[in-house]
Amino acid sequence: MIIWLVRILVLVAGPLISYFQISRTHQGLLIGLAFSLVIILAEILIQRIPLDTLIAGILGIIFGLIGAKLLDYTVYLMDNTRVYEIIKDYSLLIKVVLAYLGLVIAVRKKSELDLLDKDILRIGQKRKKATDLILLDTSAVIDGRIADITETKFISGTLVVPRFVLDELQGLADSSDTFKRNRARRGLDIIAKLQKEENITVKIFEKDYPELHNADAKLLQLAKELEAKIVTTDFNLNKVAVLQGVTVLNVNDLSNALKPVYLPGETMPIFVVKEGKEHHQGIGYLDDGTMVVVEEGRKFVGKRIEVIVSSILQTSSGRMVFTRPAQNDNSEIRGKQPNSFGAM
Repeated sequence: MIIWLVRILVLVAGPLISYFQISRTHQGLLIGLAFSLVIILAEILIQRIPLDTLIAGILGIIFGLIGAKLLDYTVYLMDNTRVYEIIKDYSLLIKVVLAYLGLVIAVRKKSELDLLDKDILRIGQKRKKATDLILLDTSAVIDGRIADITETKFISGTLVVPRFVLDELQGLADSSDTFKRNRARRGLDIIAKLQKEENITVKIFEKDYPELHNADAKLLQLAKELEAKIVTTDFNLNKVAVLQGVTVLNVNDLSNALKPVYLPGETMPIFVVKEGKEHHQGIGYLDDGTMVVVEEGRKFVGKRIEVIVSSILQTSSGRMVFTRPAQNDNSEIRGKQPNSFGAM
């Protein structure tokens, strides 16, 4: 309410001041009104511009004007009258162009300031390479296992969360679908948890690509510009990134690589939870979710038994382990022993 009163005051005061100070004509009123409108328009634009963008733009203009002054002084030191006269004739144009370039560069590049090495001036210390930057995909954030991986200190470098990933999570968090809404909110909680980790640095990257409408395409473009890696669980994004030469850290691949390896003939304990599809089969699961098929295991449903690994089948959907109860083998051995001794 107060701001509108001030604006009305400016609209009234501008024409009156111009009328009495410049010329007591309708032209003076119009000039004053035009100045008032320009002031109000500038105030509205400045109000809509974020403070960091405004400061970056002002600094860019200042540096651009300083550059124009240095150019003028450099040409003066060259002691070339003809060149100096040309520069002097176009000095205003040069100042405008350099100020504009300074403004544009400062505003466009301000989002990358956080990625600069703050210890760049420290003697003897190497700068961080761009390969130490790791971009988080929406699927990896929602998955949540990235938080557990960072706690184990297997990831080093800086985790970068692009602004468009946060926007996508926020859109999902406001979804009418309860499942999507809960997963997106969990993803936001994961980012908050990562920011509290002391052994990892998390930065929000503001740069966006309005010409690209797909979040995966934006992520790939950003990864190529920063020479960064991508953490994801998205199978399709993984394939496209590999084709474009972007390094991908797939959480699912890591999980599969860390699954315990059982060789045929080894024994392991398993809890038979249900019956299998085939006759006399029992089904159990390892701690990582790997399915274990127990031949002749239907009678052991609801019990924990020792099994012997027969074979392992690796499929695109995961790994399956085929086993047989160790008790059956022991009973067969015990049953054969009397015949062996009798033969002796």
